Amino acid sequence: MNVTVKSPHMEVTDSIREFVEGKVAKLPKYYDMIQSVDVILDMEADQAVVEIVVSAKRRNTFVATHRAEDLYASVDQCLHKITEQLRRHKDRVRDRQGPSHSELSGGGL
Repeated sequence: MNVTVKSPHMEVTDSIREFVEGKVAKLPKYYDMIQSVDVILDMEADQAVVEIVVSAKRRNTFVATHRAEDLYASVDQCLHKITEQLRRHKDRVRDRQGPSHSELSGGGL
């Protein structure tokens, strides 16, 4: 999984980069087909704006944006939004595929 952290109008410090990469590293737990994650950090009128774009296999793209006064809080909230999107997508895919082989073989009977 490729992780890109960039900012058009501010410098991305090592502590910010490590914080973001540490949080993003947990995303494959929610959806294992992630190919790349782009995190765009920006400051607009004393507010931190974070946008996360997750590209996955089969042309799936997930986008979340959040604004807050604190950059770290904005990253956390944006990651919460993107994990919810990934979790819902994984549930939809699983529901479409039908029951698994173990469920059909009498797991509940």
